[in-house]
Amino acid sequence: MDQRERRRARYVGASIEKQLGALPVIADYCHRLDLADIIDRACPIRDLAHLTHGQVIEALVANRLTSPAPLVRVTEWAREHAVEEVFGADPELLNDDRIGRALDAIAPELDRIVGSVGAQAISVFGLDTSRLHWDMTSISLYGAYEQIDADHPAPKFGHPKDRRLDLKQIQAGLAATGDGGVPVFHRAYDGGAGEVAQVVGAMTELQKMAKPQEFLLIGDSKLVSYTNVSAMIDAGVGFIAPASKAYTPAARLAALDLDSATQVDYVAQRDTSKPAAARGRWHVSEDTMTLAGKRKRDPVLTLRRVFVHSTARAHAAATARAKKLDRARDDLDRLARGWVPVTTLTRKP
Repeated sequence: MDQRERRRARYVGASIEKQLGALPVIADYCHRLDLADIIDRACPIRDLAHLTHGQVIEALVANRLTSPAPLVRVTEWAREHAVEEVFGADPELLNDDRIGRALDAIAPELDRIVGSVGAQAISVFGLDTSRLHWDMTSISLYGAYEQIDADHPAPKFGHPKDRRLDLKQIQAGLAATGDGGVPVFHRAYDGGAGEVAQVVGAMTELQKMAKPQEFLLIGDSKLVSYTNVSAMIDAGVGFIAPASKAYTPAARLAALDLDSATQVDYVAQRDTSKPAAARGRWHVSEDTMTLAGKRKRDPVLTLRRVFVHSTARAHAAATARAKKLDRARDDLDRLARGWVPVTTLTRKP
């Protein structure tokens, strides 16, 4: 049986002594995403090979989804599960050496593979790419990492999300569709890379995937910088992001008048089961803000700025402030009623 025949023989009756679980569903998704063929076109091997790189990676995808444990003893997992019957992959061939060679083979072609699989997902599942959400996170690492491959992201100290400043980190960015939250793009970055500086590169790749239609890029406050905004305007990409305090001073917020804002017909999900009178109310008002570049010749950018007021959030903020004030009063009362201990040192004669 050649490779093509083995690949087509996915749904042979599984042995009752093996676990089937979600393997047929995973295999169907891999098939619809054309995962194995995309990998095999990017990383071809000799016709004499028993397994292609694509078949190995398909089996690894199933392994990660059904047995999210350290990547060891994959052969034992494949023997216990109906991997051969569903994926046509002999468990004995899924040894550490074969898995390592497959991972080494796809590493230099990873961007091409990820882009192709993302485009296939958009096409096959009819995903709406007119709105894409982009965000970055950090992964803290243990170890020295004395030798670093220059072709891959380097573990470095940075600003970790888990606040482990004593550990080096790697950063990862992920883009998901607004339609169903399906991941279509990811990228790994050095631990010390600034989040603001990665937006333009991610936007360019996402724009390629979304063509020919335009798309709306949604991110956090790191999205807003002169360089990023200028690049998005030049590329014709719309964006939405919260403005940080640097662009919205407290005095501007204090000057807003709720009575002059427009109430919008919006109901938060947490309020859908409540009667109309008990639901939170939302008001909006808008103005414009400007961004100036560092150089005098940089054009000044004018952006639309929208202010949103939620009665529920305002009530929660007022409650939190009241609790903090109560705790502060209690602390001051205890200090006023009690003695403050003072320790003095005296020298013996």
